[in-house]
Amino acid sequence: MFESKTLLMFFTTSILLALSPGPDNLFVMTQAAQQGRKAGLLVTLGLCTGLLVHTAAVSLGLAALFMASQVAFNLLKFAGAGYLIYLAGVAFRAGAVSDPAEPAVPLPPAALYRRGIIMNITNPKVSIFFLAFLPQFADPANGSLSLQLLLLGGVFIVATIIVFGGISLVAGVFGELFRQSAFAQKLLNRAAAGIFIALALKLALAQR
Repeated sequence: MFESKTLLMFFTTSILLALSPGPDNLFVMTQAAQQGRKAGLLVTLGLCTGLLVHTAAVSLGLAALFMASQVAFNLLKFAGAGYLIYLAGVAFRAGAVSDPAEPAVPLPPAALYRRGIIMNITNPKVSIFFLAFLPQFADPANGSLSLQLLLLGGVFIVATIIVFGGISLVAGVFGELFRQSAFAQKLLNRAAAGIFIALALKLALAQR
């Protein structure tokens, strides 16, 4: 369906896009620093599940709705901004734990995975980005466009897992150092709250 050079070009571009600073990789870094490498990996899996939703939306043409409808775009982005503000409040209220070896805000795996999903699917700009990006590498002469878009979305997800997984491991190591003292734990939580608020404002002010 695709020539190897086309897939290689798409994969390389996807890696570079995942590495560029953005809300998702910053969110992963913050979660891993706060709660450990495993938390970052779980959030990454959640984000990638959200990418499956956006890929399906592009394949089915639903992403065009967010491009055409200001109301739909605003409803989704404000829901995402509200969720980030909620997370900021949770992080700000979190204090230090008695055992520095434990995460400052322990959460079950399902909650961390869910955070990643909600963070991703409530950002309509991801669907619009996929709508603009994926079709550039699809060709009607190679068969079903929907299948091609789904395959490209899967390759993008693989690239995201590789990059965000690396971010989780690195941020988790630095987070462990911060969790060695109560003051550093509180400082990390306050920083996380500030990052969530900044991401919420960026999403709330986003335009199509």
